[in-house]
Amino acid sequence: MSKKILILHTGGTISMSEDENGKIKPNSQNPLADLSLNVNDDVQIVTEEIFNLPSPHMTPERMLQLSLRIRQAEAEGFFGAVVTHGTDTLEETALFLDLTISSKMPVVVTGAMRSSNEIGSDGLYNFRTAIMVASSDASIGKGVVVVMNDEIHPARYVTKTHTTNVATFRTATFGPIGVVSEGHVNYVQTINPQQHLPIDHIIANVYLVKAYAGMGPEIFQALNKPSTNGIVIEALGAGNMPPQTLPALQKLLDNNIPLVLVSRCFNGIAEPVYDYQGGGVGLAKMGIIFCRGLNGQKARIKLLVGLSAGLKNEQLKKYINN
Repeated sequence: MSKKILILHTGGTISMSEDENGKIKPNSQNPLADLSLNVNDDVQIVTEEIFNLPSPHMTPERMLQLSLRIRQAEAEGFFGAVVTHGTDTLEETALFLDLTISSKMPVVVTGAMRSSNEIGSDGLYNFRTAIMVASSDASIGKGVVVVMNDEIHPARYVTKTHTTNVATFRTATFGPIGVVSEGHVNYVQTINPQQHLPIDHIIANVYLVKAYAGMGPEIFQALNKPSTNGIVIEALGAGNMPPQTLPALQKLLDNNIPLVLVSRCFNGIAEPVYDYQGGGVGLAKMGIIFCRGLNGQKARIKLLVGLSAGLKNEQLKKYINN
């Protein structure tokens, strides 16, 4: 019995071409959309071009549309799904899908760093490898993964680390969970399961702010308004803030606006370690939620999903910490 794999094309560099001036532009038609690609005799590919957008045009509302389509695909008998995506926001879409799809169906997100007609284009290779991973029995129950450059990364932790290098996607601190070699899909580690929230709508106005030396209260004062639903802060080091920001942060908390804190560092985990004015110990006592292991853009997606599901107070804190 053949395995049906749903291909959802969303656009991005993997679907673009280089023009005569060396500039990369979208095509009116995705070159992968009608491609006849024989991966395995027992794999049946069904292709849908759900979007054709550069990844900076991706929004949480479109991420939700993808999530709903993949959830529907399981009921339609699909074994797995592959999403082709631009790399700029790929990690955010991958995490959104991982947080909102509760099934064990393999879901793979992939893309390319070089357009379809550039020398050394990586799109077709990544696409074929992603289909192999999505159709592998070993991928069942692994959650949403990102497949690029023969590596399998967890959607939860993978991030783009280089503007142009084909090996741009890395899982800081923990490393990839698998590799694809000689046509074989090999998983070498697993990650702990997380709570899934199959939301059907998206709230707005969840913001991301980066801390810096000498930071004052102005940004937080500007965001302290009734329309603000939540803020993620990329804090300094292990999770510390300049003392000048503390009164403004307290006023946000007093207005029941959730504050989630991560580190702006590339590696490591934010933790309440330092006990001085602006240190993590005091921030945690104030009620700021520490999100361990995620970067700022991913923590924002997780906060957005949790708030869209109606989580508040201790429920929200437990969800963010999981």
